[in-house]
Amino acid sequence: MYAIIGAGPMGLSMARNLQKLGLPCVGFEIHSDVGGLWDIDSPTSTMYESAHLISSKRMTEFAEFPMADDVATYPHHAEMAKYFRDYAHHFNLYPLFEFNTRVLRVERAARGWDITTECDGASRTRNFSGVMICNGTLHEPNRPQLPGNFTGTVMHSSEYKSADIFAGKRVLMVGCGNSGADITVDAVHRARSVDLSVRRGYYFMPKFLLGKPIDTFGGKLPLPRRLKQLVDGALIRAVVGKPSDYGLPDPDYRLYESHPVMNSLLLHHAGHGDVRVRPAITHCEGSTVTFSDGSSAEYDLVMLATGYLLHYPFIDREHLNWHGDAPQLYLNAFHPEYDDLFLMGMVEATGLGWEGRNLQAKLVAHYLCQQQNGAPSARAFAETKKARAGQRLDGGYHYLQLERMAYYVNKDQYLKALHQHLRELQQDMAAEAEHA
Repeated sequence: MYAIIGAGPMGLSMARNLQKLGLPCVGFEIHSDVGGLWDIDSPTSTMYESAHLISSKRMTEFAEFPMADDVATYPHHAEMAKYFRDYAHHFNLYPLFEFNTRVLRVERAARGWDITTECDGASRTRNFSGVMICNGTLHEPNRPQLPGNFTGTVMHSSEYKSADIFAGKRVLMVGCGNSGADITVDAVHRARSVDLSVRRGYYFMPKFLLGKPIDTFGGKLPLPRRLKQLVDGALIRAVVGKPSDYGLPDPDYRLYESHPVMNSLLLHHAGHGDVRVRPAITHCEGSTVTFSDGSSAEYDLVMLATGYLLHYPFIDREHLNWHGDAPQLYLNAFHPEYDDLFLMGMVEATGLGWEGRNLQAKLVAHYLCQQQNGAPSARAFAETKKARAGQRLDGGYHYLQLERMAYYVNKDQYLKALHQHLRELQQDMAAEAEHA
């Protein structure tokens, strides 16, 4: 019996792939329903009322379960939550999960792993042949300390739900990833004033280009890395201009070397003066914040859109081969030594979508199946994951040395590796079936 931790999209796809190969599993979900991050009512969800998918539905959906035609191109989070519930119902995954159940500890046993869970105040420890950790990467907020003594309200974007909190306030947003940009735009419509503090430049992309989702362009004709950066960069500049045209700093790195911001509304509001751009914070005193250019202003609320930390509190880091900012695994999932522990979904890539993560789950399921069969392909893969743990499938891109980029990969190179290993395992499986 295998254990799955989490019933978000990664946990659901993991259960589905084990189900298809007849591998028994049980999943543990802290909430009362599936969806994970996308269920705003979940105690671990950091979703907010205005949130939408930042990639288009056709580039994001599971291949075997497309989203309905009447679903918006960039669905609202409530639509996404429904999609994952429908997925779970369609493939009869609900019986595979224990809900309202928190995982307290995952510990190495003489054979397999002992998992201690808690439900309704009662704890229980069971042994499992293997564990798939699928609890996501966007739950534990990164909360940097403000320099000095700010006496106003300080919040992290993980706590943000509704723009009502901004009503009549002088707001300072800190950080400009995708959620930071979204929340800044929300604040414009309710706050007395909105400033945005950024330490570096970002690439901003519109969600639509020529009436089509921007992530649907260019897929049929893959370009060499440097040419793609030049062509796509020129196209974006032609459509939206440079960030400095709107008062934002220009990035000092090339396109795709950090995650782009899928939000052109922020540029719109910055260009209209609704958002005032500020540099990094140097000091706070009372309600006054001073910035690196010497300017200062007073604020009632500081919102930290400063990202998230990888967080697996139920298992010791030594079991995850954790070095530096992230676990060092092959394909961001496979431990070099353990053949029964998998860290699922710890992967980010522009355009990877849920199907890319589903392929990751599919590879794990096939590896386990062939491992049980004693197949040569499983032994070969075990040697590969041992030799290549921590290998960065970056496609030649020089990703920024940021903690959140520690598990970022190039989509094309990552998918190529997944497909190659799947073919090898499936061919071996087909040969075994033919000789059975």
